[in-house]
Amino acid sequence: MTDRGERRVWVLAILPEERRMVILEQVERQPVVRAEHLAQRFGVSVETIRRDLAALEREGLTRRVYGGATRTGRKTEEAPFEQRRSANTEQKRAMAIQAGLLVSPGDMCIMDVGTSVAQVAAQLPRTFHGLVITNSILVSTELAGRDGVDVVLSGGRVRRGDLACYGSQAETFFGGFYGGKAFLGSGGVHPVVGLTDYYPEEVPMRRVILDHADQVYVMADSSKLGQVAPIKVCDLNHLTAVITDDGVDEVVARSFEKAGVRLIVSPVSRGVMTPA
Repeated sequence: MTDRGERRVWVLAILPEERRMVILEQVERQPVVRAEHLAQRFGVSVETIRRDLAALEREGLTRRVYGGATRTGRKTEEAPFEQRRSANTEQKRAMAIQAGLLVSPGDMCIMDVGTSVAQVAAQLPRTFHGLVITNSILVSTELAGRDGVDVVLSGGRVRRGDLACYGSQAETFFGGFYGGKAFLGSGGVHPVVGLTDYYPEEVPMRRVILDHADQVYVMADSSKLGQVAPIKVCDLNHLTAVITDDGVDEVVARSFEKAGVRLIVSPVSRGVMTPA
């Protein structure tokens, strides 16, 4: 068989989910992808590509434009704390209970900031005893009165709302700890872009946690999957798993699976998801 024939056999063997993952990668690398160009690349019809783009748009992973697709519109600022705290509370509680199942007595837990991580602190099993290190005043307040739980707060400058400590003092603090299980918040988690967030001054501290922890779990309800916040924290290969809720769409879940990311899906009696 000729090279041309071999290439055609290979193209036809690609599954729709694999083709959509490649389209996602293309969208992240250039402002607009054209349906005609994608059809030529994969050896399929333009109508097939349009169905792919429609599926990706339904899941919030891309946005269709005339003749092709582009990146989704991205928020440059995080929603106010009170709005985020009251959004998707059942989902966050279910995720936090799931996170608590990953913790054993005697563990060291590293807890970042955010409303989902604050729920992890609230839902830690009463049988847990061990060390919790955190830059969240909310987390430290939740756990400071617990018998058998030793809480160490980083200190540093304090961001309002989440009551997050950040800056060089917090970075140095986390640099002194190795091992443990880390639970991080997120602004968005994308199968191609990775973990992103909104506050550039907090990213260096998170990267220290990523480098030092034995296991890293990101708390991201299903409304955040496929979303991209302005500041990149890390690629997905730095994460042990993403903990989410059972509202995640099957297409989105497969896109993360194809990217090699483990999703831990938390069962919950679902209401309407509110982007936050």
